[in-house]
Amino acid sequence: MLEIFQKTINKPVKFVGVGLHTGKKSEITIFPGEANQGVVFKRKDLKSNNLIIASYKNVSSAKLCTTLENAYGTKVSTVEHLLAALYISEIDNAVIEVNSEEVPIMDGSAKEFLKKINETGTKKLDSKRKYLKVLEAVHLVDGTRKISIEPNKNSLEVDFQLDYKNKLIGNQRNVINFLTDDLEDVYNSRTFCLFEDIEKIKKLGLAKGGSLENAIVVDQEKVLNGDGLRNQKEFVNHKILDLAGDFLLSGYRIIGKVTCFQGGHELSNMFLRKLMSTKNSYTTLELDFKIISKKSNLLHSDRVAVNG
Repeated sequence: MLEIFQKTINKPVKFVGVGLHTGKKSEITIFPGEANQGVVFKRKDLKSNNLIIASYKNVSSAKLCTTLENAYGTKVSTVEHLLAALYISEIDNAVIEVNSEEVPIMDGSAKEFLKKINETGTKKLDSKRKYLKVLEAVHLVDGTRKISIEPNKNSLEVDFQLDYKNKLIGNQRNVINFLTDDLEDVYNSRTFCLFEDIEKIKKLGLAKGGSLENAIVVDQEKVLNGDGLRNQKEFVNHKILDLAGDFLLSGYRIIGKVTCFQGGHELSNMFLRKLMSTKNSYTTLELDFKIISKKSNLLHSDRVAVNG
């Protein structure tokens, strides 16, 4: 996953589904992007002021999903699973056209995004990929929620723990290394909610498109979905997926070990803002000439070019 050069998608790929919160039919097309462009959303249903840069600075809401908004008030929401798919498939630059204010939820995970992107393939660009390497620990505590990052040799590692009163979810925890681990359980894991919270969420005008086809619903100690869970730690694995998508908004591939307790979109964005403003805690760099292979602990070359 630690590639030297930036990548983009090989050719346009299209997805159609329903918006989880709006309930509207949503269609997106991912187009190849130029080097150093990053990820840009384009609201094709609007004629002007319709570009939204995927940046942590543009997060205007993190209530049950991540919403991006440009300076003109143009928004796109529920971007996190798609961004996580771009992270896992190693896409740095892309233009994502969307015909409404929300990215389709698909099956509630990143599975369908990854499948089509992998089938379409990626291509290498001429510019080097930019990494953010953590040098000193950064901590953030918000009530009972907390998140921190500390130095890690050559990868993003996430140690995530949930703490739910619901016995089925409970104190689920998992540790994922995005360089060496098989990520199938992470990108297959779906968003979830408690049955008792559905009416509260709908009163907020959200989850209009939610169903058992795109979310896990837990009623006390029972999963209401007929097919049950996809993996034993699907709840916490989905939270790790969300974090990967939200961290892509930093504009870098982050090298560090994240420890998170009871986090979510809001905490991740608060943390990114703190991390990026704590300049002595990290450096930015590019790999020199060798690649670190996925699922390998061997660092073929430790040589890097430091930019800042």
